[in-house]
Amino acid sequence: MPLNTKNVYSMQLYNKLSAEERRELIRAAGKERLTISFYQYHQIGNPQLFRDHLFLHWHPMDVLGRIYVAHEGINAQLSVPGDRFEEFKSFVDSIDFLENVRLNIAREQDNESFLKLKVKVRNKIVADGLNDETFDVTNKGIHVDATAFNELIADPDTVLVDMRNHYESEIGHFKNAWTPDVDTFRDSLDYIEDKLKDHKEDKKLVMYCTGGIRCEKASAYYKHKGFKDVYQLEGGIIEYHRQVTEQGLENKFKGKNFVFDHRLAEKISDEVIANCHQCGTPFDLHTNCANEACHLLFIQCNSCKDKMENCCSDECKEIIQLPIEEQKKLRAGKYNSNKIFKKGRSEKLVFKK
Repeated sequence: MPLNTKNVYSMQLYNKLSAEERRELIRAAGKERLTISFYQYHQIGNPQLFRDHLFLHWHPMDVLGRIYVAHEGINAQLSVPGDRFEEFKSFVDSIDFLENVRLNIAREQDNESFLKLKVKVRNKIVADGLNDETFDVTNKGIHVDATAFNELIADPDTVLVDMRNHYESEIGHFKNAWTPDVDTFRDSLDYIEDKLKDHKEDKKLVMYCTGGIRCEKASAYYKHKGFKDVYQLEGGIIEYHRQVTEQGLENKFKGKNFVFDHRLAEKISDEVIANCHQCGTPFDLHTNCANEACHLLFIQCNSCKDKMENCCSDECKEIIQLPIEEQKKLRAGKYNSNKIFKKGRSEKLVFKK
């Protein structure tokens, strides 16, 4: 849709409410909300203009979430009031390259899954570290539904690869899947190719991720690298869960699916395959360290949460006892993103496997 840019910058183009202010508004409204994700690879000529177009239409609909826009497409994870879903879908469908795009609706809903609307322009919608002009992301692998996926992964000539990061696969993955111990998607691409380089022609490469976006790019990349039979789970774990539930299929996923909103996980099966990183008891819910200067993502059971006051270490526990102003002084000028980036990895986490 064309955008009248004459008065764009006199309008509200950025979120102006804090998370707590938004939480109060959501609770006061008393409306059920839907947590939704979708993506689409498409050549976008002016990502900034498209970003503003989205914000101007979604803000009045009370859409909240984290949306990335780049020249290569859009990656959206968001929350929308249930009674405005049809309005939201009509707007999405009005955008040519998003018409009838798959909307993955979460199986477990939480009205506070997102508390701000953030639409950001990025270099890529999925950071891959690739600088290959001959790499065509649209030359993707074969998409398969839950039925075909279950049949494929039962084939001894199939290699099933989890394209997610270690902290995601730790709490849940498909039976017999290879779960590479990587921190980021960009780490996984060359690492997986190297490990499977001798099987480019004699094995079926089957991949899965949360909602499909990483596999979409990875399948095209591995075809580019010479893999002959490349498949991906259509709609990822989210869509797989919907299909096995509605169609009564065998569920071959064990544990929880890590999600990138305030819920942090959706239960796919009753199995608990992870452990508390502090005491080792079976547990599979992540949390962030209460020390804002740390904010480490790790698995902490309820008992340890009470004992450690939601902190990852005694050091962080001591820091949060200090007055807020003193805490701010301690973290002033410090760059902590490396610790945050290394989710679930710290020498202080005794039972991290």
